[in-house]
Parts: sequence; C-alpha cells; structure tokens
Amino acid sequence: MSALRRAAARERLSWGLLAIALLLPAGALIGKAARDGALGGLAAHGGGLSDYGTLPDFALTERSGRTLRRADLAGAPWIADFVYTHCEGACPALSARMARLHRRLADRVRLVSFSVDPGRDTPVALSAYADRLGASAGGWLFVTGDRDAMRRLIAAGFRLAVVDAPAGGPEGAAAITHSEKVVLVDAELRIRRYYDGGADPWIDEAVRDLESLGVAIPPDSG
Repeated sequence: MSALRRAAARERLSWGLLAIALLLPAGALIGKAARDGALGGLAAHGGGLSDYGTLPDFALTERSGRTLRRADLAGAPWIADFVYTHCEGACPALSARMARLHRRLADRVRLVSFSVDPGRDTPVALSAYADRLGASAGGWLFVTGDRDAMRRLIAAGFRLAVVDAPAGGPEGAAAITHSEKVVLVDAELRIRRYYDGGADPWIDEAVRDLESLGVAIPPDSG
C-alpha cells in the first residue's frame, strides 16, 4: 500500500472512531445507563432523573475575565453545552437552541457554554459570541481556560468522549472535538441527564426536568 493510501486510510479511521465516540457519553457511563434502564446515557422516561456522579472541582475563566469555579455553580440546577466560536458545523445550531432556552428561562436557570477551542476562544472572543446570541451577563456564562484542564473536565468530569481532532480537519488540531450532548447538572453539582443537542425536543425536556428539580418556569409564550 502506498504512503498516500495509508495516510488516507488512517484519516478515514480517525473520523470513523470520532463519529462513534461522539454518539454517546463515555463507556463507563453507558454501563450505568443500562443498569438504570436508560439508553445512550439518557434518563429513562417516566423513571425520574438519573445520577451520573458529581462534577470535580475546576477553575476556568468566564468571558467577563473572572474565575469560575465549581462552587460558583452550586445551589441551583444549570445546563451545560460545549461549543467554540469558530465552528461552522453543529455549534451555530446548538447555540441557537441554547439561546431559545435562555429566553424561555429568563435567567431563572444558568446556562454554561464551555469552549472546546480555548486557545482561540479568549474572553474577548467569547464575549462577542455571547453578544450575538443575546446572552445575559449572569444567566448565560461562556467559559474558557487551559486546554488540558478543559479536556480533563469534559472527559473525567462530564463523562463525555474526548477525541483530538485530526490535523488538517475542519476543526483544526487545536480544538477538542466535541459532543453535541447538553448536560443537566443539579444544585448539588450532580449530573442528572444528557440531552441530544442536535434536535429540538431536548428544550422542552430540559424545562420539564428543571421543573422536577424545583425550578418554577412560566408557560412558553411562543
């Protein structure tokens, strides 16, 4: 096999493994989901919310420039997603859905978007991105930080697959290739549910789950 064909085969394999990895939370989580009667890490309908463990401590930088720690998010449920500002793929649609949820919640629940390209996503870049989405300063946080720390938090903390993007790929080698999962975290910093951020139904599901955790949310006005 020629060197060119071997390189092409390696690239196809990399993207194939990437596609599989991003479909589900990490393998340890899948086993627990099965024991809970769930599929693909999602809490079973009608069976209440699952408990996928407590987030570890972290110290990252919010778009305001202030340090955001785990303790700052304790005391109330919140919703997390994983995006980057230069994304031309899934991120714009995911962020648009988060913006819809943000308007519906009207700052009753915090949203937290973690950058998977912290090298380029400075607080200034995140601020511009947040402004385009109409994000309020306190209700929707945008977080960046050290790449290794972010990688550990996504993999070991949020229990999501982490795959380094292939060099020369659309995301660039500096980005942490990311899942479209959206994560519900409760007031005690326990992961309670994973949603498919690539489809609209998760927004209503998240609202119902937040209400089950004691958050009062007014009816959707359209």
